[in-house]
Amino acid sequence: MRNFEVIRAKETWQIAGAYFVRVQGMDRKYHISLREEFDAHDGADSRYIVIAEHGFPVATCRFYELDRDSVLIGRVVVLPEYRGMELGRMVITEAEKWIKDLRYSEIYLDSRTVAVGFYEKLGYTLVDNKIIKSWKFDCKKMHKELTPNLDFACAHA
Repeated sequence: MRNFEVIRAKETWQIAGAYFVRVQGMDRKYHISLREEFDAHDGADSRYIVIAEHGFPVATCRFYELDRDSVLIGRVVVLPEYRGMELGRMVITEAEKWIKDLRYSEIYLDSRTVAVGFYEKLGYTLVDNKIIKSWKFDCKKMHKELTPNLDFACAHA
């Protein structure tokens, strides 16, 4: 069985792991330039989950605050040779745990149309049926309401 480590990236080297996965997993395949990949949301106000195997980053996502109650998850990427191992599910699940710990109650994301079914299995629903153009991709806005993390709330009351 493979041993994957979940990292709530806070240090520069950990965030670099998230960036590495994004560049290797998507940008090269779809010819996305670094200028297009990295935007105003990459920086101190974003948080990153990195999944690593033996210290090597293999999957990632980022999230950032939209308002007091909600965040947007994006840049969900699994390296091609690690796809089919449930790492996309793992990275989203771990992001949701962190988002709950931070006491947000809603998550939004822009799913590529081909991935809508994946997010629906994780409890996300379509906001509407509009197509959003994002780079070279057709996307749809999705939403999930979180149940409060009562253990965390009690421990920090």
